[in-house]
Amino acid sequence: MKFSFIIPIYNEEKTILQILKKLNSLKFKHFTKEIIVINDGSTDGTLEILKNNNQYYDIIVSNISNKGKGFAVKEGLNKSTGTHIVFQDGDLEYEPSDLLKFEDVFINFDADGIIGSRFKFDKYTRSHNFYNRIGNLILTFFFNILYNTTFTDIYSCYFSFKKNLLDYESLKQTGFSQHAEILTKVINLGKKFYEVPINYNGRNFSEGKKIRFYHFFPVLIQFFVGKFR
Repeated sequence: MKFSFIIPIYNEEKTILQILKKLNSLKFKHFTKEIIVINDGSTDGTLEILKNNNQYYDIIVSNISNKGKGFAVKEGLNKSTGTHIVFQDGDLEYEPSDLLKFEDVFINFDADGIIGSRFKFDKYTRSHNFYNRIGNLILTFFFNILYNTTFTDIYSCYFSFKKNLLDYESLKQTGFSQHAEILTKVINLGKKFYEVPINYNGRNFSEGKKIRFYHFFPVLIQFFVGKFR
């Protein structure tokens, strides 16, 4: 079994090297790993850092212009060769060592997918934007009703699943709402899903957080589209 770590990045020169080093330091007992970086048209020093530290990743895709996170994720999925997909942001909001818990659940329970919950956190979680929290609660509420699940943090970046549950070529979304599109497709095909507590050091907007309030609406629409299409 193999984890394919897909890392879409845009202007993350301050953190990308730390993330890559953290991922490289992970010692899995049953999984091998590959690290795929998609540089989505960064205009800062991100690409230069990647070129100078190519020992820390297996595959790089570099877009000339910014095409959106969803587009970058699809490129990463196309390059992946693993049995299991893991999404990793290029900032330091999530702690890669938490992914060792994912391996345990996949091995012990043959899970189809796992979500890391920032709200059932392990050791710490940073207090972050109140309105983002409310938006997440609403999205999670509707998702659980539509898909008969009991998740607490449906829009956590740490979502891992068996690759064979996703026909990535059929993905249509190219922005933040693509995460919702992937969730619905995987949940519809899988049977056993789990949630594990993770740590979270969320950024605010001045520190580079990119998601905004208006991303809420296309995400919610995707939940309904995935259920009733």
